[in-house]
Amino acid sequence: MMKRFTGWHMATILIAFFGVVVSVNVVMARLAVGTFGGTVVANSYVASQEFNGWLHKARAQEALGWQAKASLDADRHVLVEARDAASSPLDGARISLTAAHPLGRIPPVALSFAAQGRGTYRSVESLPEGRWQGRLELYHAGKSFRSMEQFQ
Repeated sequence: MMKRFTGWHMATILIAFFGVVVSVNVVMARLAVGTFGGTVVANSYVASQEFNGWLHKARAQEALGWQAKASLDADRHVLVEARDAASSPLDGARISLTAAHPLGRIPPVALSFAAQGRGTYRSVESLPEGRWQGRLELYHAGKSFRSMEQFQ
């Protein structure tokens, strides 16, 4: 003989179901907030208004034909090789790099560079262990070049 299905049974099922749903939502929300590294842009409306200007700058940079390759040496100093459109070394350039942790948990590190000759530059400071995204900026003869670099 089976027991009767009563309102108490239904109430228990509903409470258990919604308890699981709410618990999962709370866990997922805490994980999402705990791993968010910060804002991408401070104001998306202002960023959308500046987008065409960014495109213009990107096209101007592309027209320069400059190339800059960044890598880490054994001591975790950043090495940058800068070349012009004809693949000639860009000597006398001013280079800076701001390295940021991808999740924003470690403060950004600003690196300055010293010329090594033949278009090669070495950072004065070393980059701490870990994974980094670097915003490389190169200035030469009144023109500028920017790129994003990955270091590990």
